[in-house]
Amino acid sequence: MTDTTSLPCAPGTDEPLVSFQGKTPYDDYVHASVLSSLQRPLTNDPNEMPFLVTTQVMELWFTLVVHEWRAAQDALVKDDHERVMDALRRSISAHHALNDSLGPIARMTPAQFNGFREAFGAASGFQSAKYRQLEFLLGDKSRSLMNPQRADPGAYAELEELLNRPSLYDAVLGYLHRRGLPVPEHVLQRDVTGPYEADPGVEEVWRQIYAGPQNDPLLDLGEALTDIAELVLRWRGDHLLATRRAMGSKAGSGGSSGVEWLEKRAARPVFPELWTARGHV
Repeated sequence: MTDTTSLPCAPGTDEPLVSFQGKTPYDDYVHASVLSSLQRPLTNDPNEMPFLVTTQVMELWFTLVVHEWRAAQDALVKDDHERVMDALRRSISAHHALNDSLGPIARMTPAQFNGFREAFGAASGFQSAKYRQLEFLLGDKSRSLMNPQRADPGAYAELEELLNRPSLYDAVLGYLHRRGLPVPEHVLQRDVTGPYEADPGVEEVWRQIYAGPQNDPLLDLGEALTDIAELVLRWRGDHLLATRRAMGSKAGSGGSSGVEWLEKRAARPVFPELWTARGHV
């Protein structure tokens, strides 16, 4: 979009419009000047700017992934398979970009990280409200994980809403039930404010889908969810490795145990029965 060939031309000419009242329509729409004003390094260390930009870009990708998963949830409730798949596929593309966005800081050495680490004080990725929304949508819920947002009414309310509504996976299981598959009633009626726990009855549902016709649209749904689960696991693993590379076993800036905390989070399952059912097909 930054090439002049993509800009609107004045009527009757082949020249792009270059004169506007105030900001350009591009900036009015994209708010590029706002985005570019948000990088405010606190040190002169050359590694702080890549760290800051990368972190902000990841927050934008979190926002898009959450948007697409919520769109998929809404479509599942309406039994609109085509819209579900469209939203999940868009989220997969966005998650690939999220995973790739770690690149600029993935190989930071301890000395490079230490050059600006003290400047951000107690700030930590653990405090990201948007990433917590992402995990709640996956079904990895805990009210205690909302504590960093207690003093931020807007962020806390958004997490509260997601805590109390079914996760993306819960919505999928409800959809499979309405399609006639034997999802156990106790799973459908579970307390959605707690973390999802694997169930053998759900494993059997996925086994039936994967053992059935290979052109079944429900198998395509399972594979899209598996793609998402794999991307989430890779993101967690890559984030863990980047953190270990930059700070080793030091305590996290936000008071967590650092790498040890990330190791525990990285090991948490995502859509567990989609993985275990494969061993029974």
